[in-house]
Amino acid sequence: MSRRLAREVAFKALFQIDVGKCRAESALKHSLEGFKLSSAEEQFIRDLVSGTAENRPVLDDLIQKYLVKWELDRLSAVDRNLLRLALFEIVYRADIPHAVSINEALNLAKKYGSTAEAVGFINGILDRAVGESFEKES
Repeated sequence: MSRRLAREVAFKALFQIDVGKCRAESALKHSLEGFKLSSAEEQFIRDLVSGTAENRPVLDDLIQKYLVKWELDRLSAVDRNLLRLALFEIVYRADIPHAVSINEALNLAKKYGSTAEAVGFINGILDRAVGESFEKES
């Protein structure tokens, strides 16, 4: 399984947690069904889901910070969870380049995004978040 597919599985679990109000373990179990995974692949997915879920308040605050004249709860569940997943990687996973996290989120947005504008919208939020984090590091 590629990391791209792993992110897609993680996204689907996060969507279930958010929309279906499922517990993380239940959502993971359902999302992992039918995949033959190595222990490393499964661990990567679990890390993405648990890390995103555990840091959701911080991630939601970041998303809200970069929304212009918009509220987090007005975002589609798809867009909201794609942003959470990508921001989790950007903020908490130093082993994943920011460009990879953004690119993967955009690919998922092309496939699952709520509207034709979702890709540009998600790109704008993530670009602002990365740009600000680089400014603080300089």
